[in-house]
Amino acid sequence: MLAIALAAIVLLQRSEGGALGIGGGGGGGGLVSSRGAGNILTKATWTLAALFMLNSIVLTILAGGGGEPTSIFSGAGTPSAPVEQPAPSGPSAPVSQ
Repeated sequence: MLAIALAAIVLLQRSEGGALGIGGGGGGGGLVSSRGAGNILTKATWTLAALFMLNSIVLTILAGGGGEPTSIFSGAGTPSAPVEQPAPSGPSAPVSQ
């Protein structure tokens, strides 16, 4: 949810480099002036980015909290036990008559 909101807020901002900004130019008329809207969107972007980072850190701590650390190399030096083949039940080559 935070990632979607952050992406939406970023896309609503006015583009200064000709990129993907949807909030584009326009005249001075409107509910909020372009300067005021820019300040609101900038503050919202920073707030959502901070919440996103905090959320990521908290989820990382919660996910890695339990269990003992393991490694795929912990058993690399020990040879495995050989697998025994079952004895054949009949002749392995055809018998001619």
